[in-house]
Amino acid sequence: MRWTLKPKPTSEEIEHLVSVLQVDPLIASLLVQRGIKTFEEAKRFFRPKLDELHDPYLMKDMAKAVQRLETAFERKERILVFGDYDVDGTTAVALMSSYLKTIYSEVDTYIPDRYGEGYGISNAGIDYAENNGITLIVALDCGIKSLDKVAYAQAKGIDFIICDHHLPGETVPDAVAVLDPKQSDCSYPYKELCGCGVGFKLIQALAEKRGKTVQDLIPYLDLVATAIGADIVPITGENRILAYYGLQVINENPRPGIRALLMQYKQRYFTITDIVFKVAPKINAAGRIEHGNFAVALLTKFTLEEAIRVAEQIVAFNLERRELDKEITTAALKQIHDNGETDCKSTVVYKETWHKGVIGIVASRLIETHYRPTLVFTKSGDKLAASARSVKNFDVYNALEACSDYLEQFGGHMYAAGLTLEESKYQAFKNRFEEVVSQTITDEMLIPEIEIDAEIELCQIDDKFLRILKQFEPHGPDNMAPVFYSKNLYDCGDMRTLGSEKEHLKLSVVQQNSEPVSSIGFGLGHFYTKLLGKKRFSMAYSLDENEWNGKVSTQFQIKDIQVENSSN
Repeated sequence: MRWTLKPKPTSEEIEHLVSVLQVDPLIASLLVQRGIKTFEEAKRFFRPKLDELHDPYLMKDMAKAVQRLETAFERKERILVFGDYDVDGTTAVALMSSYLKTIYSEVDTYIPDRYGEGYGISNAGIDYAENNGITLIVALDCGIKSLDKVAYAQAKGIDFIICDHHLPGETVPDAVAVLDPKQSDCSYPYKELCGCGVGFKLIQALAEKRGKTVQDLIPYLDLVATAIGADIVPITGENRILAYYGLQVINENPRPGIRALLMQYKQRYFTITDIVFKVAPKINAAGRIEHGNFAVALLTKFTLEEAIRVAEQIVAFNLERRELDKEITTAALKQIHDNGETDCKSTVVYKETWHKGVIGIVASRLIETHYRPTLVFTKSGDKLAASARSVKNFDVYNALEACSDYLEQFGGHMYAAGLTLEESKYQAFKNRFEEVVSQTITDEMLIPEIEIDAEIELCQIDDKFLRILKQFEPHGPDNMAPVFYSKNLYDCGDMRTLGSEKEHLKLSVVQQNSEPVSSIGFGLGHFYTKLLGKKRFSMAYSLDENEWNGKVSTQFQIKDIQVENSSN
């Protein structure tokens, strides 16, 4: 791995924050790296406030959306809340439907089948609406490019309100209202909301119409925080405020469905990282293995007993997903090896029996072993379907565009995409994709990078430093947990490997005149023999908390190790 030290802010910027905040220069430097340069910006960062959320009516078409809903209530129309099958979509459907039902009873929900209907608004969903006398659909986390589907609904006398956060095309659908802050003519101040976040702005506007405030909507923020974490949106601005308060709800009084998932873990406090790695995969597993309706059912249950029953099913789906993921990853790695493709610039693998619901996860897993743009194909009907994942700074969407002659359809963005093609074109496409990647990727892009915030001495990590650093949470894109590096470290003598295959490393690190600090390196067990004999090394790591038997202690989470006098 290559270590890249972030540029250090100017001494004037650091000194100003040290002066106005009375903090350590290292803390000041970390803040400036995150774009926080004034007392007011620091105050908003450390003390997020709900009253700093923007007026929802600043979003284009918000008044139209509220008015259309009010008309539906008055006319006793049936409303369908439609959302995607992933975490952002299912949390958004749970949020919108449960809020609307506090006002009005004629509300139904619809999640498309991942395999029968695919992503986004579907004709089947619109037909369901028509067959059930529904005249208004609220679409969440999808719809911004569904021009033909909205026209199909219009012909049946069904209106649409679209709440999306994806980039629009040149034309937006002819819906009653299109809420998407990424529209070029939308002046909403914050552009990075997730789909559930856009849905929250709509219920905030509806609540204001009824003389309520955002304080009345706090119980819904566990759903919004879960979506923010799962959808990997920036933890800045409104997302930071919503995630901050959503985590409070998650830790103090979550809805029964989320509580049922958290009950499996013996810990007193859950971070956004816990939500990403412990809660989100289970909610996602419903749509991957069975149906997204299970996720909505879980998140809208009123009693813990009901929620626990659904959670048990979802946990079983997730166990099945993990087994499939492991099995397919092993098979794909063998295919790469057997085909003599370990030195290629891209990974393209295919087997017709691989489960479509996990190929995106498998693509990410393969990148952990072979760090390069990766496509995993499976059979889907009479076509092949693939999930694409990329590496830092390489635009896989552009690479697919250069191969579009071979594709039936494709969509996505820089780091993730989906595509379909005819089976007869698979090998030609694979050859062309490798050619395109080879011509456009640099050697540097093929080496994983660790961005390091600062070099520090272990003695700088005291209780005050840890207390302030804790307030940098919640972490996520544009506010990642700081990564430090320290030199001249050695193991104090208790180093060991963990895991069934001895794949993890556990040790206590010491620097001259410092106290030992417990450290864990997941997937770094191979360093064990290299560090024997108290060899000196440098270490890149983040600061974490370890909870064991009710006791909480500081722990370093190791990102990488460089042994002195070693080519490693």
